[in-house]
Amino acid sequence: MEMRPAARTPAHQTDLLAELVCSNSFKSVETSNAHGLLKAELRLLGSLLLRCADEVRVPGGAALAVDRVLFARRVTELVAAHPNVQVVREEATDLPAPGVVATGPLTSDRLAATIARRLGAESLAFYDAIAPIVAADSLDRSRLFAASRYGKGEGDDYLNAPLSGSEYEAFIAELTSADRYEGHGFDGVPYFEGCLPVEEMASRGRDTLRYGPMKPVGLVDPVTGRMPYAVVQLRREDSAGQMWNLVGFQTRLRTGEQQRVFRMVPGLEGAEFLRLGSIHRNSYLNTPACLSPHLALRDAPTTLFAGQLTGIEGYTESLGTGLLAGLNLARLLSGLEPLIPPPETMLGALLAYLRDADVKAFQPMNANFGLLPPLESIPRDRRRKKELLGERALAAMGGFAGKIHEA
Repeated sequence: MEMRPAARTPAHQTDLLAELVCSNSFKSVETSNAHGLLKAELRLLGSLLLRCADEVRVPGGAALAVDRVLFARRVTELVAAHPNVQVVREEATDLPAPGVVATGPLTSDRLAATIARRLGAESLAFYDAIAPIVAADSLDRSRLFAASRYGKGEGDDYLNAPLSGSEYEAFIAELTSADRYEGHGFDGVPYFEGCLPVEEMASRGRDTLRYGPMKPVGLVDPVTGRMPYAVVQLRREDSAGQMWNLVGFQTRLRTGEQQRVFRMVPGLEGAEFLRLGSIHRNSYLNTPACLSPHLALRDAPTTLFAGQLTGIEGYTESLGTGLLAGLNLARLLSGLEPLIPPPETMLGALLAYLRDADVKAFQPMNANFGLLPPLESIPRDRRRKKELLGERALAAMGGFAGKIHEA
């Protein structure tokens, strides 16, 4: 079921299936890159959409960039021509049983209302405010100190980057003058006061951030023995401590500007950004609170969800969860148990995140190496580390794909 052209969205320009409404790039194909590794895994699973992308590829360096019109046209042709597929052009307002719901970030209001009634209104979010995440091994720990405000929790739950008065002033100057991403018309949502972009807060006054997410109260810099002038806090994003979130730093700065400005923070000069910040309209489920490990309703295992609606970000991530949903629904209808890829794979790590994330602070996630379980022996060279993680992932996915294809 596809609601276009009977019902429109603010983003789509055509009635074609698989229309890419943002970038025409599926990102890197190199397996030392998280998105490239995920593509390699999906090829082992037999991804049809990646084959379609290969057929209409345009020059993009190491990225898999496509002619977006030809891509959508090719996918539409293949789906419509399949002897076992009937394309129904009307809006779905009920959940399928059995079936897969993959309505993306622009789920229609009526279907969203159905989902909210079924799962509870608190299980569906309509606004996405994301702060950047950086890799732990890219931080200069000599410039940071571990502490919780007033010693709460374990006392050292956060990493803190202290700023002097001059460092703070320089940071604010660059933050407020940096180039912002305005996005598409359908991203033009009003800001919630509770999750303003950090650059918007900074523009309201030079001390706004010092009394907001950069407030130093309750913290003592062990180097000086005093409270810093300002501080940037980093919160652990995973149990292994490989990913750290910049607390309160949701932003609409452009990609390059985020990296340039946030690397001004002491200790983040060489930061590797695993996820960049964003603020936009998005409909997504609080998946760890309401879906099963194979992304189905807990009381209806043959009603599965896929794509950005589950709380993952990105084209490749979306088609990966869609492919897995289709494979698992086929297994369930054949009397077999659903399968989840090993956590050592990028696809399996994404599902593990969706299963295990904190339900009280759940935010969408894209593919990154910080999701993968750490290696037993971690090399000093970061590129070599990624290569080893990639080799382990592809070996694990090879075994998993064998089970899928055998069935």
